Amino acid sequence: MKIFITGANRGLGLALASTAVERGHTVIAGSRDGENPTGKLKVLQERFPDKVLSVSLDVTSEQSISIAANQIMEKEGSIDAIINNAGVLYERDAKIEDLDFSLLELTMNVNLYGPMRVMKHFLPLLKQGTNQTVINISSDAGSIANAYGGDYPYAISKTALNMFSKQLNHYLSNQQIRVYAVHPGWIKTDMGGDKARGSPIETASNLLDILEKKKEIDRDLFFINHRGEAMPL
Repeated sequence: MKIFITGANRGLGLALASTAVERGHTVIAGSRDGENPTGKLKVLQERFPDKVLSVSLDVTSEQSISIAANQIMEKEGSIDAIINNAGVLYERDAKIEDLDFSLLELTMNVNLYGPMRVMKHFLPLLKQGTNQTVINISSDAGSIANAYGGDYPYAISKTALNMFSKQLNHYLSNQQIRVYAVHPGWIKTDMGGDKARGSPIETASNLLDILEKKKEIDRDLFFINHRGEAMPL
C-alpha cells in the first residue's frame, strides 16, 4: 500500500510513517522540510530508503500541494491512502473575550483548508489506487454533542473537518473509497503534552489496521475513534 501522510516529520505523523514502513507499506511523507528531512524522519528514510519518499509540503499553500501532487504522480502514479494529519493548536486557554482572530484564521487554514486542499489535488492520485481510504485526523473536541467552553479555534476547525469528511465520504461512496474523521486519543506528542495517557505508536497501529481493513466499521460511520468505534456527533 502507498500511503501519503501530511505532517509526517513528528508526533503522530512520524509514528504513522514508522508503523507503516515496518508493516511493509510505502510512505510518502509530507512536511515543510520534506526535501531535506531532519531528525527521526531522516533516520527513518535512511533505514528504509526504498519505502520512504519525503516531499516538501505546506498545507497552507495550494501551490505547494499542487507541486507535491505532480511530483508524486510522476514518481508513483497512484496512492492508496491519505492521512491528513498536519494540524495546529492555538489559543487553548483563551476566553472568547480575549480570542486572537488571526490565530483562529491560521487554525482554520491548517486544520480545515489544509485537508481540503490536499484532497483537491491528491484525489486524482487516490482514484488510481486500490482499496482506498482517507483518514482525516480529527478530535473529540470536534463533537458538537460534547462541546465545552474552550479551545475555540481547534474545536471549531475539527467540527468543520468532520463535516468535510462526511461530505467527502458521501461523494466518494459510489467509488468504494472510505473517508473517516478519526479521534486519535489524547496522546504524548508536542501537541498532546507529557500528561497525555496515550501512545502515538498505539494510535498509529490502530489507524493502520483501519487502512488495512482489519476492522469492521459500519458503512454509515464516518466519525470514529482510532479503534474504529463511533464518536458522538
